[in-house]
Amino acid sequence: MRKNNIKHGFKKIALTCAALCMCVAAAGCGKSGGGTKKELTLKAGFSTAASDPRVVATEHFKEEVEKATEGRIKIEIHTDGELGSDSDLISGVVNGTVDITASSAGNFATYDANVGISAFPFLFDSFEDAWEFVESKTEEEAEKGLANYNIEVLSHFDNGFRCVTTSEKAGEVNSVSDMEGLKIRTPENQIVMTTMQALGAKPEVLGFAELYDALKTGKFDAQENPIPVIYNNKLYEVQKNLAITNHSYDAMLFVINKEVWDELSPEDQQILYDAAQKAEKEDRDMIKQQTEDYIAKLEEAGMKVTYPDLEEFKEATSSVADSFAGKYDKELLQKIKEQ
Repeated sequence: MRKNNIKHGFKKIALTCAALCMCVAAAGCGKSGGGTKKELTLKAGFSTAASDPRVVATEHFKEEVEKATEGRIKIEIHTDGELGSDSDLISGVVNGTVDITASSAGNFATYDANVGISAFPFLFDSFEDAWEFVESKTEEEAEKGLANYNIEVLSHFDNGFRCVTTSEKAGEVNSVSDMEGLKIRTPENQIVMTTMQALGAKPEVLGFAELYDALKTGKFDAQENPIPVIYNNKLYEVQKNLAITNHSYDAMLFVINKEVWDELSPEDQQILYDAAQKAEKEDRDMIKQQTEDYIAKLEEAGMKVTYPDLEEFKEATSSVADSFAGKYDKELLQKIKEQ
């Protein structure tokens, strides 16, 4: 697994540095081999509210890093789309105007299509199954191309399983036929959009920060997002129906600008990496717990919750993976089909 590989790599670096220090000392040079203790401020941007688990986890990532470096490395956190939409934030990491973000894996597919493979419909039955996959060699292989775009993956956050919400006017979703003709907002994620098309809906991309107002004014009939996102961003105020479709698992990549990462000393890389692993666990724990708890809270807030027969949805979307045959690595796509 990648974590073990990275840890092993850091251990080798540390041993190499120690050996070099001993050689330098033996030569009478008198210099330490600890590397430059660089002072810097890293800008982290998110499209969602401060209450979103990815932001809460990043707040603790910030605390860990600042404590371990005695304030030498600082993290600035910007929420609510202040630095742009998810696509803006990812391109910001690519070009260096944003240092850190966390976004759905499929949103990175603009740069390397293979990154979005975990979003194919109905791949996983549980969080544990999904987490095992994102820590696998298959996911590691899917993500390796991001390095070519100046993106370093620090850890894997979670956004939950995506579900459909609809307006009072559009009505409840109890079957695939209820999806027919729905004008539904989606992220800039081709797999999610193709999944919605396979279900008969009419997907259209819109930045998340603009979603609440667009739903309020009736620009869309529907949207799809995980339960924690729906609750934490108060989408229940502008949507009246929730269908537990769980049509796509939303893995999230917690990433840093690769140039910034490469300029850090091995010691500082280890600090950020360790903090990212703690943030990953916290984010996952929150998402799982909120998914379990927030359906009842959404009902209390006035949403009507339905539980469609998912076998019908699975059948309607069974050809989605095949439609990407020319876009994804053949071996990766085959592994997904066998998942």
